[in-house]
Amino acid sequence: MGILSGLLGNASEVDVEKVEDNLEKILIEDEKLVRAFKVLRDLMVFTDLRLILVDKQGMTGKKMEYHTIPYESIRHFSVESTGHFDMEAELKIWTAGASEPIIRNFKKGEHIFSVQRTLAEMKLKNYDLNRF
Repeated sequence: MGILSGLLGNASEVDVEKVEDNLEKILIEDEKLVRAFKVLRDLMVFTDLRLILVDKQGMTGKKMEYHTIPYESIRHFSVESTGHFDMEAELKIWTAGASEPIIRNFKKGEHIFSVQRTLAEMKLKNYDLNRF
């Protein structure tokens, strides 16, 4: 990831081995990291079981908040791309039991579609057809 891309908020893919050490305390046994994306200081990590949103807080970024979203709780999601005059793209994720979506903003660029594609792949791969 280029420094300029990170400062502008463009998502970039991160090597999962580099983030695995930071997540070892919250991963369960045999959980596997699939893909990870960095937006500024925050991370979106896709495992084989869930989506983990890592929110680095404070000036130093040492304080972190971890949001776990099991794929089965995701009801739907949307991507709003940038236009000619728009500077931000937006990913919205609606989960069961929540009236408002989780929103992540991305600066202009194609990386939001990589995040959306990964979310679609993980949600559809983990979809339980036996529920019906």
